[in-house]
Amino acid sequence: MKNIGLVLEGGGLRGVYTAGVLEFFMEKDLYFPYVIGVSAGAGMAASYLSRQKGRNWKVNIDLAIDPRYVSFRNWIRNKEVFGMDFIFDEIPNQLVPFDYDTFLKAEEHFIIGTTDCETGEPVYYSKDEHGEHMLKIIRASSSLPFLAPSVEYDNRKLLDGGIIDPIPIRKAQKDGNIKNVVIMTKPPHYRKKKSKLSMMLKYLSKKQPKIGEVLLTRHTLYNETLQYLQAEKERGNVFIIQPSVDIPVSRIERNQEKLIQLYELGMKDAEKLYQDLNLFIFQK
Repeated sequence: MKNIGLVLEGGGLRGVYTAGVLEFFMEKDLYFPYVIGVSAGAGMAASYLSRQKGRNWKVNIDLAIDPRYVSFRNWIRNKEVFGMDFIFDEIPNQLVPFDYDTFLKAEEHFIIGTTDCETGEPVYYSKDEHGEHMLKIIRASSSLPFLAPSVEYDNRKLLDGGIIDPIPIRKAQKDGNIKNVVIMTKPPHYRKKKSKLSMMLKYLSKKQPKIGEVLLTRHTLYNETLQYLQAEKERGNVFIIQPSVDIPVSRIERNQEKLIQLYELGMKDAEKLYQDLNLFIFQK
């Protein structure tokens, strides 16, 4: 398998759909030579590349009801809805240990997309060059504006990679991948609408004006990316896996039943598409 990438969208806890797809891939021992993700997509990819079956379920479903994971209590205490120290320190180092050794030794190239707060431009980091700092970079890529503080790394202040590159298909292509499998967390009919909080976003972004500018036009960027993906799919360059059923799950969902349904949908959709996926991957 050469020149083929796996591209993972973010979406907070909607990312359990991606986790279900990746769990099916692990069951089939299907690993792509190049993986790129933003936000929750990058987080789900880490457990996939460390070959830890079931870990994404334990982290993102079993612990989702823990107020330390996601709650407005976190916001009151630390100005972050997701408990970032809990998610990126206590969980991987104590509660659900992350297999750093297997992850770092894995042959797959892993790229994480972030957004530079000063410039509003995308910044990508690879496991090959920043392996020991991957969890910190995933934390940066998962830090949603106004819901979590930026992360300082590489002499930059970084935020959610999905702000400026929500589905990093062009980066995957630029890196030499002729074909790409794209896992999305929203159903086919979804189109992003302009935020009703535009003026508030502009006000809140005074300290980070570039981020404010990007957020104001984010819906246009996202929908243009969808158009590009559809065109690439029609050319035979992209294979898309996305929810076949619209299960209403929010970024900060705490309803375990909904999360389980979305995770299992990911596994079922991947299974249904597996034969076609193999044809896409291996046909010349």
